[in-house]
Amino acid sequence: MSATTEQRWAPHVTVATVVVRDGRLLVVEESIDGHAVLNQPAGHLEPGESLAAAAVREVLEETGWQVELTAFIGCYQWTAPDGTAFLRFAFAGDPVAHDPALPLDEGILRALWLTPAELQAAPGRLRSPLVQQVVSDYLAGQRYPLSLVKETA
Repeated sequence: MSATTEQRWAPHVTVATVVVRDGRLLVVEESIDGHAVLNQPAGHLEPGESLAAAAVREVLEETGWQVELTAFIGCYQWTAPDGTAFLRFAFAGDPVAHDPALPLDEGILRALWLTPAELQAAPGRLRSPLVQQVVSDYLAGQRYPLSLVKETA
């Protein structure tokens, strides 16, 4: 391709957090194109924000839960059927406190605590295949130190 026709590849950078309490996973039910789908608390990295700060912020905005990150699960690459590319950085976190009065992000219908079996039984309701892959990796014990994710000023 010539320099004038070359397209710039710019994947969407997202974060997601697996939060577990009493054997149940914190998930959000959100409305996407009129369909209720399930996802981890997740969202886009904002300018000037660290990946870890984005993960904590997204959990709070989408569920009302404050969390403390405990581990890095992994980095995942996925291209949606419409050609949109995503890089997802997944973390594990412990629930710390809940504010039920906090308004949830637009599009979020509710936060749910599901067992891994309940989530696995709903493959057609998952927002993307990344949801199950991240959970599967977490349940298989995949955890890395948070120090693996470097932020350089």
